[in-house]
Amino acid sequence: MPYELKPLSCNPGAIAGMSKKVIVSHYENNYGGAVSRLNAIEAQLAELDWATAPGFAINGLKREQMVAMNSMLLHEVFFDSLGASKASRGLDAQLNIDFGGLAIWRVQFAAMGKALGGGSGWVVLAWSPCDGKLVNTWAADHTGNVAGAVPLLALDMYEHSYHMDFGARAGLYVDAFMKNLNLAAASKRLAAIAGL
Repeated sequence: MPYELKPLSCNPGAIAGMSKKVIVSHYENNYGGAVSRLNAIEAQLAELDWATAPGFAINGLKREQMVAMNSMLLHEVFFDSLGASKASRGLDAQLNIDFGGLAIWRVQFAAMGKALGGGSGWVVLAWSPCDGKLVNTWAADHTGNVAGAVPLLALDMYEHSYHMDFGARAGLYVDAFMKNLNLAAASKRLAAIAGL
């Protein structure tokens, strides 16, 4: 069954400091492109003669499948991450345990995003079941993250996320993102996977 675009989970006209145009373009072109690309790759894999296909063809398709799937999934978390709201008691308590509080976590997360400015990649707040804690992770592309960790919030640092609104001023985009954090969505995810 082909993958489908999930409805846009944030209100693109209500994100302070970001234009509706950039959010809708990001959703339609980048997220939509990842879903389309994943479906095309899945179709190629379904037709592949696994017994005779050269290794480079299998490796290439499987790598591209991972890139497209992670792009799709991280974009879904990214859009869920927008829409200013407060953390639940569970998320707030866990941020206190793992980072020393929400304010300290915010500084670290924003600094990671700003460090990626002018480059590309993702900053993700994730629950790491192997450690039993929240971690801020960094991914240079759609293939790297902590194995087994579940993304709760995601900041897309590819230029398509901010260039229309901010040009090369990626730091201003990070500041706008941080003002619009949907901590309620992250709280809901954390409660579902860790019972917190």
